[in-house]
Amino acid sequence: MKKTGGFRNPAAEKQYFAAYDRAMAECPAPDGVFNVETRHGITRVYRYGGDGPPMALLPGLMATSACYAALFPALAERHAVYAIETLGEAGGSVQTAPFKDIRDRVGALDDVFESLGLTAVHLVGGSTGGWHAVNQAIHAPGRLASIALLDATTVSAPFARKVFWYGAPAAVLDSERLWRRFLTWSAGEDIFDQPAARLVLAGIRSYRARIPFQVCPSEEALRSIELPTLALFGGRSAVHDSAAAAARFESLLPHADVEILPDAGHYLYLRPEDRDLIIDRVLKCVA
Repeated sequence: MKKTGGFRNPAAEKQYFAAYDRAMAECPAPDGVFNVETRHGITRVYRYGGDGPPMALLPGLMATSACYAALFPALAERHAVYAIETLGEAGGSVQTAPFKDIRDRVGALDDVFESLGLTAVHLVGGSTGGWHAVNQAIHAPGRLASIALLDATTVSAPFARKVFWYGAPAAVLDSERLWRRFLTWSAGEDIFDQPAARLVLAGIRSYRARIPFQVCPSEEALRSIELPTLALFGGRSAVHDSAAAAARFESLLPHADVEILPDAGHYLYLRPEDRDLIIDRVLKCVA
């Protein structure tokens, strides 16, 4: 990559941050806000909770901290929770240098941990955030204590072809009807009008990302992960074959705790009962 991500124009940026403010209003007030200098730009981080063991949350592609609004209160009761806005994508972070490869993205996140003085971090990632967590565990595990993956994509299974069949027409035509169909299909229920989902759509429309293509790590790389690992998959996830992804992940990381939530879609924590189970599993994993 020779370019950096950025908004298409000032008007698009203004529209995006109006949606950002609406989505972030759904979150509890943070206990701290940091703009962390890294070698590739400034990363926005929100901290929730007190002085418990550090836990960092990574959102999905083009998502932000707002996607974890429902999880913050319970997790912050026991942990200092750091919600990190992914550098190189829409959100509060600002990319200033290009990413050459995945290792550069790993280095940018490691810079955040170093700048905040964080070690023994329990790293939680949903969707593409889970892919980032896995890459961190492969290439820079020194500051991590564990990883927890919430229907992580392109880790142990590729995207389903329907991701492109549904997503491409919506992106090309930029139709509200097609975007609603895509989000309903991918999430397992109609989330189109939720502020966090509208923010993802605003990012897709207004931000040009310049990031390395998302590909599955090699089997050798996955086998190299020694950290305690939790991997939860949505039984009704449409973005990949979750049963195959779970089985392959378990075969490559036999020490991992792998579970399929049978009635959950890709957005695992939409249903209250799944949300409670996820919180329980994550807190037990990091205890």
